[in-house]
Amino acid sequence: MAIITGINYSVIFIAVNEAFQPLSPIPPATPKIAIAMPHAHPEGQPQPEGHICCPETTTSHPDDPIPSEPKDIPQIHISSEIPEHSAEPHSADSSANSLNYGSSSNPDSPATPATEFNLDNDLEELKDEGLIAISPAPPPEGRRTSDQLIPSDPKEIRKILGEGGENTRLIEKVCCGEGCCKLEALELDPESKDHVPVVVPDNDAFQSLKLKLGPLSLDSKLTRTLDLPAEVTTFVPLTDTTIPFESTVQKHPPRFVTPHPPYEVFSAKVHHARELTKAGAEKRTYHFDLDVTDYPKESGTVDFVVGGAIGVCAPNSDEAVDDVFDSLGVPRFVRNKPITLKTTNGRWPTIWGDEMARELTTTRRELLTWCADIQSYPPSKPLFRVLAEYAHAPNEKKILQYLASAQGQAAFCDLRTGPHLTLNQILHAFPSSQPPLNRLIAVLSTLMPRFYSLSQDPLVSCHRDGSQCRRIIEMAVTVHETPNWRGGPRKGIGSGFMERVAHQAIAATDNGVNPLTLDLRVPMFRGLMANPLAREFCMDGPMMLIGSGVGIAPFRGFVHRRLASQNVTNKVWVVQGIRDSLLDEIYSGDWGVQEAKIKTIVQSRGGQHEYVQDSVRHQADIVWFLLNALDGRIFVCGSAKGMGEGVERAVVDVVIDKGNLNGEEAVAFLEGKKREGVYIAETW
Repeated sequence: MAIITGINYSVIFIAVNEAFQPLSPIPPATPKIAIAMPHAHPEGQPQPEGHICCPETTTSHPDDPIPSEPKDIPQIHISSEIPEHSAEPHSADSSANSLNYGSSSNPDSPATPATEFNLDNDLEELKDEGLIAISPAPPPEGRRTSDQLIPSDPKEIRKILGEGGENTRLIEKVCCGEGCCKLEALELDPESKDHVPVVVPDNDAFQSLKLKLGPLSLDSKLTRTLDLPAEVTTFVPLTDTTIPFESTVQKHPPRFVTPHPPYEVFSAKVHHARELTKAGAEKRTYHFDLDVTDYPKESGTVDFVVGGAIGVCAPNSDEAVDDVFDSLGVPRFVRNKPITLKTTNGRWPTIWGDEMARELTTTRRELLTWCADIQSYPPSKPLFRVLAEYAHAPNEKKILQYLASAQGQAAFCDLRTGPHLTLNQILHAFPSSQPPLNRLIAVLSTLMPRFYSLSQDPLVSCHRDGSQCRRIIEMAVTVHETPNWRGGPRKGIGSGFMERVAHQAIAATDNGVNPLTLDLRVPMFRGLMANPLAREFCMDGPMMLIGSGVGIAPFRGFVHRRLASQNVTNKVWVVQGIRDSLLDEIYSGDWGVQEAKIKTIVQSRGGQHEYVQDSVRHQADIVWFLLNALDGRIFVCGSAKGMGEGVERAVVDVVIDKGNLNGEEAVAFLEGKKREGVYIAETW
């Protein structure tokens, strides 16, 4: 192993618990930080509300406002390669050779347009962090209220919005944004002689919805019911059957599914895959090596860069797609039959194409697999209105109409803010409704790409294939699971797809078969190469890299790039959030440094129950030094709920203590550092 000498370069890794302290009205029963020497604020200055004083440690001296480089930091040797005996296996050649770099990258590439809001992961993260329920009333003394305004029921929605609904936009991320102020009571019809509550469908899917229908009956009068959406898509037979048509539905999206035109989705070959987490981990994380040797060149200096991300076009699973077809009664012989799709306007079925009418050759399976999101978004009123139009059972039709009316607004809000729903679940709940696929697909959200950060410096990363160098990019994906209405787990569209690919590659490797022979593919495109992480990364200056879970992945590339620049002599501190070091620590031994000498692991399952934000306060001297140092930077990557908010509040606490500022002044100070590119957060 070659050792680079003569470099004054320190890299500090601190692994901490990822089960971050939630910012909810009722904090979890976890030990508070022991404050050995509480810091006194200037005379006459009140203690800011919610402020947690930084403790006195070897790297935290709250009473010392002078920003200075920390002393007694261990000096380590830097290896030019990944250690041969890593704590976990990694792909041969690709990870090690990714440390051989050429010229520096240029992040000034066009940014990919932002994707539509994805409520799938957001709601689950809100639930995980205890943010789903708040009360508009003041919290009990001694508890801090979350600044996330998430209502738990329609009554709270009405209290927040008032009668006029002017503040609807405050909760539009978890509600429809246009109907909460239209709630009307369901009243009994005085002319009705018999009031018999509607008979609810007798199936598990409907029972899992837990709808509160009140006195709803078949003769209940419903008002302000949503109009039936206009027919904007039609399917017609091919006029010229002699034109050859070949579908790639099993491996690649149709060509009209495009990212930033005129570029197309690239079919990247899977070179290698491995699981980073161990058996028993709460969330599974996989590493992928993708071959992008033949990726089309773009104009200027646009390229894959350290800290950048790629967009992955993941399909709905075959099982979910066939289940929708079965529920709609679509015959098997027409599912793959070529048709002409006509649209009247809009971007669909493209991703970011122009707003225009279209006439395309495709199949029903292609559209449902690659173009319609059937599980990431909560149900909409247009969906219920279309289902009501084509429901044959009177009781199902009435319930669906109710959900699209003013009287059913409360139940509708419950569905959108309650347990996660999928299209498959709703179709099984109302089995008599079988709308034409073109009407149904028009009220579904577009299936958008999923973005994943690169986990290495991709400038020069190759695998030797004889005399040819194949260019490899690396990424990590964590599988998100939520309960399924059938009782099993439900995976995210993107992470579920990537796990299916990983399982095939890993099984082949375990059986002694080269995964390349399987021709596994990941549809992807270069995107977000000008995101904050890529834009603000620089080759010199001290920096702290704070990541939780898979959020630590892009910082591996940061360290690789710094280590490759042998003339750089400055400091890097990495704060890595994990749940259990024996199960969840990803990329252990795969950073290119002698980690064992300087890594500290804090475990939640039998250790100190420490969180990322606690570690930030414990290192107040380092944080304060970086905020004031020339070219100093603090990077944060991970979940915005809990981790992102917690780290930012911890940094504010450091500023309050070290800078002797009040709460408002500390927040303003940090906002200034954000504008200057000193504090950079990439959260989701």
